[in-house]
Amino acid sequence: MKTKQEKQEYQKYLEELNDPNYSGGSWALPENPTPLEQAKYEICQKVIRYKRNSKLTTDKLAQKIQLSKAETEDILYCRIDYFTLDRLMDYTNKLFSPCEVKITIEKKELGKTTHARTV
Repeated sequence: MKTKQEKQEYQKYLEELNDPNYSGGSWALPENPTPLEQAKYEICQKVIRYKRNSKLTTDKLAQKIQLSKAETEDILYCRIDYFTLDRLMDYTNKLFSPCEVKITIEKKELGKTTHARTV
């Protein structure tokens, strides 16, 4: 059984998570992301992989891309609304030189959808 104090601490934690101003955690892409949102999100994911594979602290990564720790955390938490694509490219170019973006244009067929079903 949980003590009264544990229940209060848990309730406080839940309230913190539900606070609209809570800044922890990564952002997810919206349900139907634009190509721009997808591109920025993929760049953030590459920076996250680079940090993990290079075993860098957030402070060291911030030094490499010449940003503050808070701005670097915005990239690491995929807060794509905080950055323009060209700014993200400038920062990642300091990690992956040379850095380039490839654009693939695919024609979507109208009326054809894929359905998945779990039984």
